[in-house]
Amino acid sequence: MDILLIAGLWLDGSAWDDVVPELTALGHRPVPVTLPGQGDGAVSPTLDDQRAAVLAAVDAASGRPLVVGHSAAASLAWLAADARPEKVAKVALIGGFPASDGRTYADFFPVEDGAMPFPGWAPFEGADCADLDQETRHRLASAAVPVPEGVARGVVRLTDERRFDVPVVLVCPEFTPAQAEKWIAAGDSPELARAARVEYVDLDSGHWPMATRPRELARLLAEAAGS
Repeated sequence: MDILLIAGLWLDGSAWDDVVPELTALGHRPVPVTLPGQGDGAVSPTLDDQRAAVLAAVDAASGRPLVVGHSAAASLAWLAADARPEKVAKVALIGGFPASDGRTYADFFPVEDGAMPFPGWAPFEGADCADLDQETRHRLASAAVPVPEGVARGVVRLTDERRFDVPVVLVCPEFTPAQAEKWIAAGDSPELARAARVEYVDLDSGHWPMATRPRELARLLAEAAGS
């Protein structure tokens, strides 16, 4: 199965470098998606441009792909399910929850000169960073790409309720499946509360398992693709 890999904020396609060979060895075709403004040198893309890039990858896939969204890109994966409910076989969300219609995509940190730069590690201290050593922190921070303002402050638009029939696998890294279920039940993720099928998968890691637990993450994604 084709497995489309969408990295979260500040990351480009190289974020999946350690996951790709593992997925290939497990018999799948991993496709890291290069998001406009996050790895291609462009400075003015919008959320719609990133959505279009994801949909182009979905349309180019062989068969019905598994669409994987990490962190904020959970919303991009869900936008793919909304736009192509008949084409997307399943959505896997890693450490993130999709935004609802009308919500901003990822307006979390200050914008400077038209982009939202990586804010450093201070906002993520705790469970997010628990398994990041200094070398990995330095590598991730050095490769971080400022997110264009038009992406970070873009508005999510969802139009097709058939998205709720697309199966979801929620990979729980820095939080537990029990915590995720509690948050969804409390109304913190209206989209997943309405999804017909949500499977919770535990992964003992921090927020960036593609960097710290690539083999384990690949195995979970391969299992999701095969189920």
